[in-house]
Amino acid sequence: MILEIATLTVRPGQEADFQKAMGKARPLIEASPGFGGMNLRRCLETPNRYLLSVSWNALEDHTVGFRQSERYREWRELLHHFYDPFPVVEHFGEPIDI
Repeated sequence: MILEIATLTVRPGQEADFQKAMGKARPLIEASPGFGGMNLRRCLETPNRYLLSVSWNALEDHTVGFRQSERYREWRELLHHFYDPFPVVEHFGEPIDI
C-alpha cells in the first residue's frame, strides 16, 4: 500500500465551494481500481489549506490507472480551479519500523 499526499491551498473565500466540489469528486476516485481510502483534513492555522491523503495498492494505480482515466478529467474539472498555487503531490511507501 502506498500513500499519496497533497497539500491543497484553496483560494481564500472558496473553501465551502471547494469542500462541496470535493464531495462530488470523491466517487470518481473511489471508483478507481487500487483505491484504498482517502482523507481530507483542514488546517487549523491556515483555514484555506487542506491535507489530502489517498491510499493506493500500487503507485501505478494512481499515476496511470486514475490519472489517465476519464474520471481524472472530471476530477480536474471539478477541483483544479480552486488551487493557488497548484499542489505538489508526493507518494510514500510502506511505514518504516523504527
